[in-house]
Amino acid sequence: MTEIMNLTEKLTDSKTIFVGNIVTVLIDTVTLPNGQSATREVVRHPGAVCILAVTPEDQVILVNQYRHPCGKEILEIPAGKLDVQGEQPEQCAFRELSEETPYTARGMELIQGFYTAPGFCDEYMYLYRAQGLDKNSTAQTDEDEFVQTVMLSRDEVKQAIREQRIVDAKTLIALQHWLLED
Repeated sequence: MTEIMNLTEKLTDSKTIFVGNIVTVLIDTVTLPNGQSATREVVRHPGAVCILAVTPEDQVILVNQYRHPCGKEILEIPAGKLDVQGEQPEQCAFRELSEETPYTARGMELIQGFYTAPGFCDEYMYLYRAQGLDKNSTAQTDEDEFVQTVMLSRDEVKQAIREQRIVDAKTLIALQHWLLED
C-alpha cells in the first residue's frame, strides 16, 4: 500500500504585481512539504464558461475569432468570463451563447468543470450543454470582440481535429464529449 503524503504548500507571502481587467498576477512565496521555500507565479481569474451547442440537425456551433496571444484565428466553442460580480455560471452561459452566436437556449446542463491551466492559473471553467436552441438572438458581441459562427457536422469536427484546425483545449474537451455520445 502506498503511503499518503501531504503535498500541501503553505502560503507565507503574496505580492500583487499586476491588476488588469481580466487577470491579477501575484508572486507567492510558499513553504513546500519538505520545509523549503519556493516562489509561485500565480494568475487569478474570475472564472469562465464554455458552451457545447448542437443544433437539431446535429451540427455543433463554433465561433472563429482572432486570438491575439496566439497570433491567429482559433476555432472554438462559444465561451466567456464571468463578467458581473456574483454572476452565476449558468446565467453567464446563456448570455455568452446569445452574444457570440445567433442562437439562444431554453436550458443549460452542466457537463463538467475544470481548471484551464492549474500550474499557474486558478481559472475554473464550467462546460455547459445548451438545450432547446432557437436561432433568434438579438444580443451583440462586446465592442472589442469579432466572431464568425461556424457550423460543423461530426465528420467535419473529426476532420478538423485530425488536421489540427481545432487546437483550443476547452473546445477539444467539449467536442470529445459530444463525439463520445454516439
